[in-house]
Amino acid sequence: MHARLFHLHTLSALHCGTGRSVGVVDLPIARARATQLPIVPGSSLRGVLRQEIGARDADLERTLFGPRTIKDNANSFAGALAVGDAHLLAMPVRALAGILCYVTAPFILRRYARDLADVGLTTLEIPSPANREHALVPTDSVNLLDNNTLVLEDLDLGAQRNALTLEWARIIAARVHPHETSGQTDFIQRFAILPDDILGYLSETATELRTRISIDQDTGTVKKGALWFEEHLPAESVLWGLYALSDSNEPGKPKRADALAQALPASPTLLQLGGQAGVGRGLVRLLTQEVAA
Repeated sequence: MHARLFHLHTLSALHCGTGRSVGVVDLPIARARATQLPIVPGSSLRGVLRQEIGARDADLERTLFGPRTIKDNANSFAGALAVGDAHLLAMPVRALAGILCYVTAPFILRRYARDLADVGLTTLEIPSPANREHALVPTDSVNLLDNNTLVLEDLDLGAQRNALTLEWARIIAARVHPHETSGQTDFIQRFAILPDDILGYLSETATELRTRISIDQDTGTVKKGALWFEEHLPAESVLWGLYALSDSNEPGKPKRADALAQALPASPTLLQLGGQAGVGRGLVRLLTQEVAA
């Protein structure tokens, strides 16, 4: 089984939830248990991919995901495709200068670099801010006030221009906007590496909260008690994860993993993940690692 890298780029607010909560937010998004950083569960992405692939090629769907129903042991086999969770890589946050800033942290970049290395891609040294009150930005950042201050939401941080930060911005931008120079430039100029603690704080406070109501069809007014808050990962967020392909396990239909990789949807592919599809939520671009033909 050979691991490959994928990225998700959210084009609209994304709600991959965990069900109703007893906290302030009625419907929170899914988060990693240990870090509390937002994730998109691999099961959500796998289900959407199964629907997407099954609509155009039922045989390929069966090979990649296994049979939908198992009637007996003779017809049971494991699918060839495994999809992992997608982890937050960069999150857009409101900035006083430059409208928004794509923020990440050394904690996240270390895990991203590990996965880059696992799939055979080049990594760099990971720079860290000098202390909890400073951030690193690329040399041509548009997010600075007075040339050395980065203001995100209600946080003022001292900013240091850093060449390694520029290189990391270029690496991520090239993965997310592989054929769009203007998209890469926009990302690079608005990129910042924050202290781990600050990133953790913003990942919980800078997500989108949307208020929803339900209308009584008879009275045209809000139903009693039908008011709730939903949490969303903002549009323009970037996540990454790993997927793996093995040779086909389907009895009597051998296929090599490389051939199956070629049959996956072309990159980038537009998908709808999570809830609220009817109001335009959950539109994402799925970018998979390039596979040689």
